[in-house]
Amino acid sequence: MTPRYRLGFRPDIEGLRAVAVLAVLAFHATVPGMAGGFAGVDVFFVISGFLITGLLLRDVSAQGRFSLAEFYARRARRILPAAGVVLLATTAGAWLLLPPLRGTDVAGDVVAAALYLANWRFVAGQTDYLAAARDPSPLLHYWSLAVEEQFYLLWAPLLLVLVLVARRLGRSPLPAVAVAVVALTGVSFALSLWWTGTSAPLAYLSSPSRAWQFGVGALAALLTPYGRLPGARPGGGEGRRDAPRFSLRVASGALGLAGAAAIAWSVVALGPQTPYPGTAALVPTLGTAAVIMFRSPVSAALSWAPVRLAGRLSFSWYLWHWPVLVLTEAVLGEQSWPVRLALVLACALPAALTLRLVERPLRMSGVVAALPRRGLALGTSAMAVPVAAALLLNGGIVQGATATTATVAQAAEAPGAPGTALRPTPAQARTDFPKSQGCEIALTATTSPPCLFGNPASKDRVVLIGDSHAGQWFAAAERIAVRRGWALEVLTKPGCPLPRLTVVDPRLGREYRECDAWREYALKRLAAESPPRLVLVASLNAYTTDRAALTRAWDATLTPLSRLGASLVYLRDTPLPGKDVPACLSGAPVPSCAFPRAAGLRPDPLAEQIAAGDRPGVRLLDVTPLLCPSESSDTCPAALDGIVLYRDDAHITDTLAVRLAPRLEQDLEDLDLIPTVL
Repeated sequence: MTPRYRLGFRPDIEGLRAVAVLAVLAFHATVPGMAGGFAGVDVFFVISGFLITGLLLRDVSAQGRFSLAEFYARRARRILPAAGVVLLATTAGAWLLLPPLRGTDVAGDVVAAALYLANWRFVAGQTDYLAAARDPSPLLHYWSLAVEEQFYLLWAPLLLVLVLVARRLGRSPLPAVAVAVVALTGVSFALSLWWTGTSAPLAYLSSPSRAWQFGVGALAALLTPYGRLPGARPGGGEGRRDAPRFSLRVASGALGLAGAAAIAWSVVALGPQTPYPGTAALVPTLGTAAVIMFRSPVSAALSWAPVRLAGRLSFSWYLWHWPVLVLTEAVLGEQSWPVRLALVLACALPAALTLRLVERPLRMSGVVAALPRRGLALGTSAMAVPVAAALLLNGGIVQGATATTATVAQAAEAPGAPGTALRPTPAQARTDFPKSQGCEIALTATTSPPCLFGNPASKDRVVLIGDSHAGQWFAAAERIAVRRGWALEVLTKPGCPLPRLTVVDPRLGREYRECDAWREYALKRLAAESPPRLVLVASLNAYTTDRAALTRAWDATLTPLSRLGASLVYLRDTPLPGKDVPACLSGAPVPSCAFPRAAGLRPDPLAEQIAAGDRPGVRLLDVTPLLCPSESSDTCPAALDGIVLYRDDAHITDTLAVRLAPRLEQDLEDLDLIPTVL
């Protein structure tokens, strides 16, 4: 016999959805004091785990099994049409408002979001150092929908197998389901802890590391077998006979209030620097489960009609708010938090329209609900139409970008380049990397391969050492070595400051210990090798604004390098545009893509010390006058003489590095640091 499971409508859960969505909206609006609003997603996950598992158990209670086709048809009617409408609107918005290159990025995001693989696309993008600096996607928030659908793609079939096996054995399926939920929750939580310490994007965005939160919701459903709040008083008189029931109500109220307090604490106390999910996610996750399972005064507050209204809007509101915010700021620039808050609150209007015209009519349609295949067909269409639109518009964007590039160059008014096509094209600039691939080692690597170029057998050697801002000068270093028959040794690690600074890597979400280990390895390796002729040192000049700390950090690195007995040259960091230059150039004239000189040329204590003669034994090469040629101008250009200067928001293109290589070589010859080659 399968025990009866009854899951009725829970107005308090509808209100709890409002809490979740308002927390996320406040977080994305950067409302002060709401830095942990991302925990609202955790609340959504637990609610989904509770409701979906409860609905499946209800079907098992009534029928002895459930239909996978009907389950997925219900999910398709509930989720996919509204999600598809917002995808179409975002595709159109990207076409109208974004530069062509950003439009192509969004087209790819639309395809991934429509196929519910967005989380994996964003994991790949955020763990890729070369792509992580791009502007945020207007569909980034679709990662949570992808996680949810991926979970249920596996959970529902597993639950059905457990039910059928238990039925065949003549036993209740609930113990087997409980064991499975506990096991999966435990494994997922362990994986979440591991990835939180090794890869922040993977931990935050992946379905395996988030499944445990759905599992907690599923356990809440199993422990609340009738889908109603324990502690509810079904009736009866007062008196001593009610004392146990009264105690139960008191305990239930205390636990419910504690759960609500846990959610509130998470929203105000957590923040972007919190390793997440990790153990920190236990607080909002278990808090949500407590609010669901135990009746308290919070339950009545959540059941209040205005709160429930926000809860009914929550899904569409969540879908609309982020594209509106990102696309608006793409046009108008970054906004203050009151403006951002007004924007996300205004999204209640399109959310209400979507609920009234799309969500409810299709979810409640008797015609569509009559046969599972109709719901599945509706869902398939809701996925296919945005994919087709994205592919069609992406083709138009690519063609438009090709035409725009010529127009942009003609309008450039760059010295020496009127009417000349840009080199590389903006699309090509994004992949215009140094030809030293394999030398810029992986995120977690702590050693470097040999990475020798030129004449490896030569007793004379040039060393290029630093982060990716050293690696961008590979073409110049290779020219120096090849023209003299020398060897070139490359020691570079992206995102790792060469000065001895301990930094937090956003891809890991923790201190970049591998960077510290690699830096010590590189210095010891050079000390153990034969002395080089020339050491070229470079590093991003944006890891800290603390001049004293940066000076001490450079001391700690330059001291062992000076002991090598080689000529030591510091390549001052290139200007930092702070924006996606190729994307800008793909849709605007070159002058429009210039960036403020004051922001792009950061103070450089090491360069200042070398120029003042306070760093004996270290020489300076500075290309700033070449890249920002007009001292009277308050901006730095994005392109000069028809050459696109930057491949992203911080690195120069390899085309520019090749163009500047002779100049750097000449400067080194003039300083008598390398022999002149005729």
